[in-house]
Amino acid sequence: MTLIALINTKCLPILFYGGEACPANSSVRQSFEFTMNKILSKVFGAMSNNSYSYIYECFGIDNADQFIRKRQDKFIDKFCASDNLLCRAIYGRH
Repeated sequence: MTLIALINTKCLPILFYGGEACPANSSVRQSFEFTMNKILSKVFGAMSNNSYSYIYECFGIDNADQFIRKRQDKFIDKFCASDNLLCRAIYGRH
């Protein structure tokens, strides 16, 4: 549990650093997913491909798509909450 908590709080934010400000196409998302699966395979040993989603669910880890989407949503909310009128105008929130 401790190792998973460290991965979730320290490694994944570094892996996805800055990703919320850039568009992520399907190949980028697959690359993130592969990296996250590789991390879990190092922790739990060799696994079948369908085991990863079960581990994500059991340990409360977001998959790559969820992680990216949450970070982008948080980024846009902070961006739009800025006092800068230009920032708010870009997303049409006043």
